[in-house]
Amino acid sequence: MVALVPEPILKDMTSIDTMLARYKRAEQIKELWRPKFEECYEYSMPARESFYPRSAGQNNTEKIFDETAVVGVQEFASRLQAGIVPNYARWAELIAGSEVPVEEKEEVNMSLDEVTNYVFEVLQNSNFAQEIHEAFLDLSVGTGALLIEEGDAIKPIRFTAVPLSRMTLDTGPNDVIDTVYRTRRIKASNIKVIYPQAQLPNEIVRQMSNGKDFFVEIVECVSRNYMKPNVEVYDFTVFSSNPKHIYLQKSFMGEGSNPYVVFRWSKAAGEVYGRGPLLNSMPAVKTVNLVIEMILENAQMSISGMYQMEDDGIINVDTIQLLPGTIIPRSPSSRGLEPITPAGRFDVADLVLKDMRTNIKRALYNEMLGDPNRTPMSATEVAERMADLSRQIGSAFGRLQAEMVTPLLQRVIHILKKQGRINIPTVNGREIKVQSTSPLAQAQANQDINGFNRFLELVGARFGPQLINLLVDSNESTKYLAEKFGIPEKLIRSKEEMQMVMRQMQEAMQMQQAQQQGQMEPDAGQETPPS
Repeated sequence: MVALVPEPILKDMTSIDTMLARYKRAEQIKELWRPKFEECYEYSMPARESFYPRSAGQNNTEKIFDETAVVGVQEFASRLQAGIVPNYARWAELIAGSEVPVEEKEEVNMSLDEVTNYVFEVLQNSNFAQEIHEAFLDLSVGTGALLIEEGDAIKPIRFTAVPLSRMTLDTGPNDVIDTVYRTRRIKASNIKVIYPQAQLPNEIVRQMSNGKDFFVEIVECVSRNYMKPNVEVYDFTVFSSNPKHIYLQKSFMGEGSNPYVVFRWSKAAGEVYGRGPLLNSMPAVKTVNLVIEMILENAQMSISGMYQMEDDGIINVDTIQLLPGTIIPRSPSSRGLEPITPAGRFDVADLVLKDMRTNIKRALYNEMLGDPNRTPMSATEVAERMADLSRQIGSAFGRLQAEMVTPLLQRVIHILKKQGRINIPTVNGREIKVQSTSPLAQAQANQDINGFNRFLELVGARFGPQLINLLVDSNESTKYLAEKFGIPEKLIRSKEEMQMVMRQMQEAMQMQQAQQQGQMEPDAGQETPPS
């Protein structure tokens, strides 16, 4: 057990000694998780960056004898991406919050709909889809992280999935992640390129003046500053322990100014890092690999065979070769080589493997949408399975909504506002609210729609359809259903437009009735012609 060093109480929170002390404490907490994390990556994601030093190109698949976890993690990330942030789709929208007056919400929502379209156009033209998939792979272990930075004129936003091995986390007073440490190995000549305002230590400047170029281990720290309680302020510090030096210090302010979006699958009370489905299913993953390894060993023995013999002084066990066409001499009184029947039973091993593989797939939610090799499912069956998945990961989905979807869009909007590409109020949940419209969110909304439909059916069956028209406001019901289905605000007419259309329809009906009456009056006054 690693002993935790108590965090020193220092007034100067920006000094190098204070930064190193806080970083050391966070590293000690991470050290308790490091063996568990490394084990997960070894059995499921061997190509990902290791938590321990490893040479480039080193093979890390020695422990993998079964690909169930390897394939399962990839499917978990893909299906989670398709359910929460699907490619080339609007998986969230900006709507008016609770502080916006009711009479202004329609106008605000229509303007926000245009902003939402632009935001997702930027996301689709960026590297978001690739990097969020990598972050979801880390989420299967428990914790994923995205670094969202300003891009260039062509691609205004750049995403980077920060590996869990390069990231150290710490929590604040509210048990919320408020500090992110990211370790980087950078050439000394590139420090000023990456950080133009960085102040290099004299030692590095002296070595570079001699024509040397070498790697420097630095740490980026983004930490919440609580000196202003009503404003989000984050301190950005770049420092190193060898040499002990602070390269850069600056602050970010406002909603969405934090460049890191860290999200967890689930967490235990008091823990910093999350616990993912892969971490919980590791006993089954290790058991499956052990069983496959034993099966391969038994298969090897079945192919090469095991034999016993009498020591007759002729057969030499050190030089004998069991190859086709080999002639093995023996004495007249010897029985020669006698095969030994293996004791292993492959049928029992197959039963164990089948159950364990099913448990792993169920833990990684790989069976929620069925087998892709079977006959394609109907839209109703897909919706039902998505609703079932939504119920099973309801708590995780709520956490991802709070820790990933909302902060991600806040960060994107913050960058676009800073670049002058959009102009909207602060996204704080009151003035403007982020509402998820992903397939998983839609599956949850379908439960509300089904409840509304059952209500109408029950009232109509019990009291008659006339009471429905009297009880239910058709305009408000239509808006409610449109919101649940994720229909854009611009497709729904406003109250003024609906009133104008109603007047036009009434005028058209009156004109039609007048014309019919005008045609009937001459016909009534006409006399019957003589025969």
